[in-house]
Amino acid sequence: MEGIKNKNIISKVFAGSIAEEVGIEAGDFLLSINGEKIEDIIEYRFYMSDEYLEVAIEKQDGELWEIEIEKDYDEDLGIEFENPIISEAKSCKNKCIFCFIDQLPKNMRETLYFKDDDSRLSFLTGNYITLTNMKSEDIDKIIKYRISPINISVHTTNSKLREKMLNNRHAGDILSIIHRFAENGIYMNCQIVLCPDVNDKKELDNTIKDLGHYSNFIQSLAIVPVGLTKYREGLFKLRAFEKEEALKIIEQIEGFQKKFKQETGRNFVYLGDEFYLLANKAFPIYEDYDHFTQLENGVGLVTKFKKTFYDYLATIEKKELIKSKKITVVTGDLAFNIIESLTKDLVEKIEDVEIQVIPIKNNYFGGHVNVSGLVTGTDIIDTLEGKDLGEKVIIPESMLKSGETIFLDNVTIEDIENKLKTRISVSEVDGSSFIKEILRNESEERGAGYA
Repeated sequence: MEGIKNKNIISKVFAGSIAEEVGIEAGDFLLSINGEKIEDIIEYRFYMSDEYLEVAIEKQDGELWEIEIEKDYDEDLGIEFENPIISEAKSCKNKCIFCFIDQLPKNMRETLYFKDDDSRLSFLTGNYITLTNMKSEDIDKIIKYRISPINISVHTTNSKLREKMLNNRHAGDILSIIHRFAENGIYMNCQIVLCPDVNDKKELDNTIKDLGHYSNFIQSLAIVPVGLTKYREGLFKLRAFEKEEALKIIEQIEGFQKKFKQETGRNFVYLGDEFYLLANKAFPIYEDYDHFTQLENGVGLVTKFKKTFYDYLATIEKKELIKSKKITVVTGDLAFNIIESLTKDLVEKIEDVEIQVIPIKNNYFGGHVNVSGLVTGTDIIDTLEGKDLGEKVIIPESMLKSGETIFLDNVTIEDIENKLKTRISVSEVDGSSFIKEILRNESEERGAGYA
């Protein structure tokens, strides 16, 4: 029990919670629930959901408490743990030919270099996993505890090709695992990182067909283009997609979407926004993304942003003028034309303000990295230094580490503000939030999301 005890340290007890009522305190150790050792957060949530609990706690002075608790089903105890996973996260054992982490330069945030491949992280944070480091008992555990949905990096269902792409001889068994999840009612979201001349064309056709057999349990299949930086020395030779290739891929996927729409009532397979931007082709309509299941993968982000933008713009009265006379908005190269077009429509309605949109060229990563989420503080400073930026600069929160004010290269918002002598405002990646951030007056107190 010693190993478990050292992991399950309770860091917080919420006021008014069941835990506070029964005398559990921060610093206590959770030993077991209903006689079951708790080794990770999934087990905790599973056993905690019962209506009757026998909770074993070791107090900080070593005293053992056995607490009987009656509560509503799924009612939370009201505690947090020092480590949200409780046990150490599993790292990735693959050496994928397209791995973005292998293409990172030195001196970035230390956490960026950790390759996770943990089913618990998939369930808790939406991370995608390859399933290659999972034993049969790990699969049993997912099924037993109903860990669903699972987000799976598939890339191809061709066993030999998947072994090659992941550089792992255990990677070829993906379809049998997916089959096992499906027959046990575990829902999944899948993704394919598409690489030219590797898993595209006929290989992509076959992968979509194979996964389509499980469309009752695979909620969505996202296809995103490989991301390449300039730091690829000694790595597998890959190139970026060209415009004509992107057009053919869109046509290829539209054919599948028509078929799945007729058979399942939804499109099932969805392309990352980068394909449409690269092809200079109109995005699918809002309804075509169904439930926007893979927004975090950059699938449907532009379409949803534009809809929320124009829905909110329609509610604005012309009298809602802002005091700022000039505002700067920064974005990645890829989204520049879209953001510039939106801001022009906004200015046309509210008047009396100049909004300049500046694309940030990603010199830090080089290559074909042109999405906003990978823009660094260094490139923002290099691009904006010496320019008339107006009253404030607005950046999307996707450029920052979640919940913090730090960029990929360890530069902080405060660093940029000090260097550029201007205020940085952070907007949620949502059209209405973007307008609100523009309309927000400088005299207003800084709220959440500000530096």
